[in-house]
Order: sequence, then C-alpha cells, then structure tokens
Amino acid sequence: MATIYDVSVMAGVSLATVSRVMNNNTKVSDRTKQKVLDAMQTLGYRPNTIAQSLASNCSNSVGVLVSQLDGPFYGPMMTEIETALRSANKHVIIAAGHSDEAQEKDSVEFLMSRGCDALILDVEAVSDDYLIELSKGPTPIVLINRYIDAIKERCVYLENELGGFMATDYILSLGHTHVAYISGPLFKLDVRDRLKGHKRALAQYNVPFDESLHYESDFKEAGGSDAMEHLLSLNTPITAVVCANDQMASGAIAVCLEHGLRVPDDISFIGYDNIPFPQYISPKLSTVSNPINEMGKMAARWVLQQVYNNQEMTVDSSFKPELFIRTSAKQID
Repeated sequence: MATIYDVSVMAGVSLATVSRVMNNNTKVSDRTKQKVLDAMQTLGYRPNTIAQSLASNCSNSVGVLVSQLDGPFYGPMMTEIETALRSANKHVIIAAGHSDEAQEKDSVEFLMSRGCDALILDVEAVSDDYLIELSKGPTPIVLINRYIDAIKERCVYLENELGGFMATDYILSLGHTHVAYISGPLFKLDVRDRLKGHKRALAQYNVPFDESLHYESDFKEAGGSDAMEHLLSLNTPITAVVCANDQMASGAIAVCLEHGLRVPDDISFIGYDNIPFPQYISPKLSTVSNPINEMGKMAARWVLQQVYNNQEMTVDSSFKPELFIRTSAKQID
C-alpha cells in the first residue's frame, strides 16, 4: 500500500508539499500540484482521512441536523450550508430529527460520534436547557431558526413575532375584521411567536382574537386543506385567512376554489416563508419572507469563523422578515 512518503519521492517534493496539496492549500503552484496528483494516481494513493483527523484533531466535517429532508423549505438552507462549507474544503454530514425529541437527541449523538468539528442544529423538540448544556461541551454548536438568550451568540434566527405581526397587520389594513388563522404545531417556538404577532396586530386594531377561527395544523398543504374545510364548516363569516406558512396557504386556497369561492374577491389570503412556487400560481400569494437560505449561509459562516478561525467571515445572526404584497389579498368592500 502506497504511503505519503512514496508520493513525495515519486513527485520529487517534500512531505509538507504533498500535505498542502491534499489540503488544497493555495500556496502550492499548479505545476507542483499536478505532479503530486499524478503521483497519487499512479500509486493509487488515497489519504487516510481518519488518521489525518486523529493527528490534527480536525475532521474537516460539520454535522447538520435538520427537522426534515423533504419539502421546499429545507433544501435551500442545506444548499447554502453545503456551498459555504465546501468552498472552504469542509464537508457536511446530514441527519434529520423529524421534530421529535428522542430522534433529535439521537441524531446529535450520531453526528458527534462521527467526529464532526461543529454542529449546525435546526431543532424544535429538544429543550433550551438541553441545548445550553450541549453548548458547554467540546463540540461547538450553532442554532438556526431558534433564539435562546443564554447562548444568543450561537443563534441565527428570524424575528418571527414581528413577521406574524406584519402578515396580520397587512390584512387588517385592508379593512378585514373577520380573520381566521391557520397555525403550525404549537409546540414549535416559531409557531408560537408568529401567533403572538398575529394577536398583537389584532389588538392594535381592536379586533378580538376568536379562538374558534384558529386552527392548529402541520405546516403541510394537506393540513392547510383540512384547516380550511373545518373553518368553512363553521358557517362563520370569514373574509381573510392568515396562514403561518405558504404550503398551508396553498392547500387552503385550493379548498376555497373547490367551494366556488374567489380569491381574493370573496376571501383574502396571506402566507409566510416566501417559498418559490406560490409566486407562480394564480392568485400570486402575498407572504412574509423567511430567509432560511441566508440563515443557513450565516450558520456555516459562524462555523468557519469560530471553529476554523477564518476571521475574514462576517456573520449576521438576526434577520428581519419582509412583506411581499402580491394578488391574494384585496381591500374589503
């Protein structure tokens, strides 16, 4: 079996130069780099990454734990994380927690057992206390879409209460007072924050919060459909629906159309997240942005800055939502 020493001899360079080539160090000239690569190919040499990580105490891998792997929301986030880390010659190991406490903890243990240099965590079920304690361990962590004051320097988050307020404030500004609300699962912090913002906007317009017009759903299109079927069955006047994400809004709009309701002439809608596809349907969905892709990029930059000592990286940890007005809501007559 060929060794790094054999590669250095064949290429006519030092062991240090071979090491720099394997680590993609830009200080090696293209000509020298090609000599080393040619020697590695001729000898069939493959670096022993496990041995390298043991020797350097650095695996050049980052664990990423996400809530789920499907849907249009998490793909852009993982893409930005992987792109930012790969540009620095780091690799990602991905696990899913499925918004379940036991699975999230098991995934954290798995990623740590892989020798990851850091963990990027999008977790919803584990407690703040668990994450605070985890942050004291040897493996650095950074949180996405979650804010914990005790470890705020490790949090990349969106001001969800403000986003919830902005969505409902826009609907109320159009004159609507019979407003339904479709939320995600209330055990999730971002869901509770958006609902809190919704209630704050209602209070500012002196519109009472009607619990019967609040439906707790699951952030999926089918959940939005079920919610809308329930709301329509109440036979209560509803002129607008605020949805806690775009996927549920899409499902709810589909049900309204099936019932012969015109959007926005008969009923107005606003979503949350600003995912791509509602921009291309009719009516185009008004929504509030959730820049999860940018948050993913910033979490990766946090790792590069704090763990790999790249001090040229700038990190923005707090994001403000933005209102996107399209054609799914209109001024009430």
